[in-house]
Amino acid sequence: MPLKTIDPEIYEVMRHETERQRTKLNLIASENYASRAVLAAQGSVMTNKYAEGYPGKRYYGGCEFVDMAENLAIERAKKLFKAEHINVQPHSGSQANMAVYFAMLKYGDTIMSMDLSHGGHLSHGSHVNFSGKLFNIVPYGVSRETKTIDYDELSEIARKNKPKLIVSGASAYPRELDFKRFGEIADEVGALLLADIAHIAGLVVAGIHSDPVPYADFVTTTTHKTLRGPRGGMIMCRSEYAKEIDKNVFPGIQGGPLMHVIAAKAVAFKEAMNKDFNDYQKQIVKNAKKIASELLSRGYELVSGGTDNHLMLVDLMPLDITGKDAEAKLGEAGIILNKNTIPFETRSPFITSGIRIGTPAVTTRGMKEKEMAIIAQAIDETLRNMNDAEKLKDVKKNILELCRQFPIPYDEAY
Repeated sequence: MPLKTIDPEIYEVMRHETERQRTKLNLIASENYASRAVLAAQGSVMTNKYAEGYPGKRYYGGCEFVDMAENLAIERAKKLFKAEHINVQPHSGSQANMAVYFAMLKYGDTIMSMDLSHGGHLSHGSHVNFSGKLFNIVPYGVSRETKTIDYDELSEIARKNKPKLIVSGASAYPRELDFKRFGEIADEVGALLLADIAHIAGLVVAGIHSDPVPYADFVTTTTHKTLRGPRGGMIMCRSEYAKEIDKNVFPGIQGGPLMHVIAAKAVAFKEAMNKDFNDYQKQIVKNAKKIASELLSRGYELVSGGTDNHLMLVDLMPLDITGKDAEAKLGEAGIILNKNTIPFETRSPFITSGIRIGTPAVTTRGMKEKEMAIIAQAIDETLRNMNDAEKLKDVKKNILELCRQFPIPYDEAY
């Protein structure tokens, strides 16, 4: 029987969530809309199968078809990223990072990574995360003047601290990462290099962002965000590390892989092989640059002065608005994004002085530069009229109309 009959409460929750996605503008940089094909694979009979181990070497019988799905995911990912070895089993980007750490490091070893408040990620060494609790973390950040990475300073920090592993990658850094320079610094101090491209994987596939694979020992990513697949993780590495990586994914930190998610990953990788996907990635960046330029022209301060990728950080301190309040008011107006710390933050991470804006999801809906100008204007009107209920009502009406013009991919799914 259908979900509506079996569990009307969950059916209603899902219906409301679909309506929220349909009628709100999603500017969260780490989110996207998976295709109907990806959703179909993820919500399939593949979820019924346990498949501990790897293709051809399982601990359960009846794995011949899930083996085919996993092999397809691996083969397609290799074609996309040109990596020597790929493991598609990690449940998330954090678990992908964990597997690399556990494979190559001992507890207490030194990891050098981007400070969370400067744009890094929890799994890169935050003190509240396993990575910060189990390893000695030496942070690097951005220049106070330019708000971009100073690679000479990064090199000095590496020489002084001799890390066993350097992590390049971020969750809120709006500029292109110089993976070649990261590789040179790692080689200079005898460190391994991990490139976490969770946010920019789609841009890397399309050749819009520099490729870390030639320079990094390990590359981790999520499979959603700009890659537009299911929620999940993946590890790429040089063949010499393949055995240790696989062993530390299973049985090291995970049991049975999620075969329905791996099937959906395979679908997403196939979608990413189409020329349309490259065009989509180019439009993501064009859209981000357009919002950035529109906000700059209205007097807003952007961290680093703009963007090279899919996201930007808006410094709200000149407006004396907190990120928390901005997120809430923009949400009331139908614009969904997240509060975010800015470099050299003075407020709590629960309050923050900035907001993060990303364009992957609105680009999936088919919006282009014209719509980005409308969105920037709506953000500006909201932030400058936060206590004007009528103005917020007008903005919400305009956003709703924009959403109606550009439906989500699965508009009639529920």
